[in-house]
Amino acid sequence: MGYTLSEKIFEAHLVDKPAPGTWTLKLDAVFCHEITTPIAVSDLVSRGHDRVFDPDKIKAVIDHVTPAKDGKTAEQGKILRNWARRHGIKDFFDIGRNGVCHAIFPEKGFVRPGYTIIMGDSHTCTHGAFGAFAAGVGTTDLEAGVLKGVCAFKKPESVKLNLTGRLPDGVFPKDIILAIIAKLGVNGATDQVIEFHGPVIENMSMEGRMTLCNMAVEAGATSGVCMPDSVTLEYLWPFIGPDGDKSYSNKAAAQTGFNKWRSDSDAVYTSIVEIDCSNLEPLTTFAYKPDQVKTIKEMSGVKVDQIYIGSCTNGRIEDLREAARIIRGKKIAAEVRAIVSPATPAVYSQALKEGLIEDFMNAGFCVTNPTCGACLGMSNGVLAEGEVCASTTNRNFYGRMGKGGMVHLMSPASAARAALSGCITSAG
Repeated sequence: MGYTLSEKIFEAHLVDKPAPGTWTLKLDAVFCHEITTPIAVSDLVSRGHDRVFDPDKIKAVIDHVTPAKDGKTAEQGKILRNWARRHGIKDFFDIGRNGVCHAIFPEKGFVRPGYTIIMGDSHTCTHGAFGAFAAGVGTTDLEAGVLKGVCAFKKPESVKLNLTGRLPDGVFPKDIILAIIAKLGVNGATDQVIEFHGPVIENMSMEGRMTLCNMAVEAGATSGVCMPDSVTLEYLWPFIGPDGDKSYSNKAAAQTGFNKWRSDSDAVYTSIVEIDCSNLEPLTTFAYKPDQVKTIKEMSGVKVDQIYIGSCTNGRIEDLREAARIIRGKKIAAEVRAIVSPATPAVYSQALKEGLIEDFMNAGFCVTNPTCGACLGMSNGVLAEGEVCASTTNRNFYGRMGKGGMVHLMSPASAARAALSGCITSAG
């Protein structure tokens, strides 16, 4: 009997089994941001444990409220900043150099196939796109990770998703993951890892794969993973090849190394789900759960007050290119406001070079610095009571982007069309 990717990673990283069903794993990286980490840091300091297991394996960023909007958020940033300096954490991305955590960390080459990664953030599952086991954790587990470089997990089972067919024009990874969540339900993969397989994945960019894995948690999954392949290799080669950290001398050797982290053909799954993507249409959510999904056509005419393009789900350069293509040379509807937030400085810089920022500004968009602020209703795009947002983010819970606001999740293309029309639409 073969092993799934997650089972292989668990076996390779096992430190201890302190209780039946519990596996303590060695961590390859601990990611940190200024909302959840300061709580852990302050508790460790108060108990006389102001240490880190390995400053080179800790990566930190200020990204949720940036720049700080008030005294409380300024204090959170200060705690993280001082902690990083105190312990020589060189990979700390402060304001001006920072980006959305689940975009900037892969962009810097910090995620590799076979890695174990934790962060005090539920969308840490994004990094499974590289063939890693990456999971969001609570404060206690984050403290153990920072202090000892380990974390305890239940060994997860896996569900296999085969994405077959040919993706129609105008349908994007965001539409695929919404279709998956609608099929599985918000609890359909609880305590499991979702493995994405099939020709649609094989032909998908790393950016698209990150979009899928990012929202695996919205189906209850611990993580979402893709098998590391030639696409993964091309993305990571600048970091692992002769001009990077010299992990591999050539691409053939790297691919051989990656292949050991692919699930075996005879691995056992709790279920195997087949989805033919050939007939998918652009989708959006319609209520307050990510599995409440309709086609854009079914939601056509629903008025929106705000459009938001950005986040760890859809703020990368591919996302901005597609949205800019639709709004180029046009104006947003007079009754809406539209916001775009490139996910990292590199994305922002590339968008500037390609003229995308100018396209957005000419259309009437507000272009902000990289930030998570709007996604969770903290800054840079909070909704008022009764307002509606067409958003490329990952959660539509009640109050997610502001008390009493409604969030309709959709692709950047669909959000761009909503900006032009002032309502959800497939036209434009």
